[in-house]
Amino acid sequence: MGKEAIITSNGLNSYGSRVLTDGGDLRQYERNPVLLFMHNRAFSRENLPIGRMEGLRIDGDRLIGTPVFDLNDEFAKRIADKWENGFLRMLSAGIEIIETSSDASVMLPGQTRPTITKWKLVEVSVVDIGANDEALRLYDQAGAMLKLASGIDNEVLPLLKEREDNQLIIKTTMNKELLTLLGLQEGATDEQVLATVRGLKEKADKVEAMTLANITAIVDEAVTTKKITADKKDHFVNLGKAAGIDSLRETLSLMKPVQKPTEVIVERTENVEGKNDVTFAKLSEVPEAELPKMKEENPAEYARLYKAEYGVELK
Repeated sequence: MGKEAIITSNGLNSYGSRVLTDGGDLRQYERNPVLLFMHNRAFSRENLPIGRMEGLRIDGDRLIGTPVFDLNDEFAKRIADKWENGFLRMLSAGIEIIETSSDASVMLPGQTRPTITKWKLVEVSVVDIGANDEALRLYDQAGAMLKLASGIDNEVLPLLKEREDNQLIIKTTMNKELLTLLGLQEGATDEQVLATVRGLKEKADKVEAMTLANITAIVDEAVTTKKITADKKDHFVNLGKAAGIDSLRETLSLMKPVQKPTEVIVERTENVEGKNDVTFAKLSEVPEAELPKMKEENPAEYARLYKAEYGVELK
C-alpha cells in the first residue's frame, strides 16, 4: 500500500480563498481517478497520467487519498521513486469551481477572495512545491485553468471589496474614523484599541453609578418631605434615569407635600379661627366642629351654604 496524503482541506490557501471539503463532488472523478504530475495534461509523452488515486476518503475537513503509480512508465516510475523516498510528498487537487460565497459564516480572517462552497474534483497531481499545505489548481466550469495572482481580479474568484451597503467582508486595517474618535493614531494595535475602549467603558460605568446615586438621593428627599410616598420611589428613580436629573428636579419641585384628611381639617379649622375672610362653596366643606358656631354667629352664611348644599332655602 502506498503513502496516503492530504489532497485538500478547509484551510486558507495562497489564492486568498479556501475550499469547503464537504462541498466537493467526487463522483465523476472516482470513475476516472487520474493522477498527474504538476497538473500537466497529456500534451507530450511526459504529460501523460502517471497513475491513479485510490482510497479517497474524507477525514474531518480533509480529503485524503493514496497515489498509485504506473511503474511500467519510465517517467511515472521516477516520480514514484521520489514519492516513496520522501523527495516529493505533496498532492494537489485540480477542482472546477461551481459556487462561491462571501458570507461571514464561511469566511476566515485574512481571506481576500470568496470561499468555494461547491466544487467538482477534476484531477489530482503530485507537485513539488504547492500553493500551501493543501495545494490547489483551479478551473472554471468551461474547464479553463484559472490564473490568479495577488491583487489581480478574476470573475470566477474575485478579490473581495467593501460593498456599497457597508457590509465589510474582510477588514485588514482598523477604520481610520474610529481610530480618530478613540484618539488613537492610524496604525494603532488591537491591544491599544481594546485598552482605550475598556477605559471609556470604565468611565461611563462610573458616571452612570454617580448619576444613579444622585437620582436616588433626590427621590429619597422627596419621600422624606412627603412629596411622594415610599411605594412610588422606584417609579421616580426610573423617571430620573429616563428623563435626566434636571427634569426629575423640576417635576418634584412642582409637587406639594401629601397631606392626610385629618391634617386638611386641622388646617381649615385654623384658617377659620384665624381669619374672617375664609369662604366655603357648600356646607359640607365647613369643619363639623365649626358648624354650630357659624349657625349662631353668621346665620346668613350658614343659610347660603345650606342652599348650595341641598338646593333649598333654610327654613
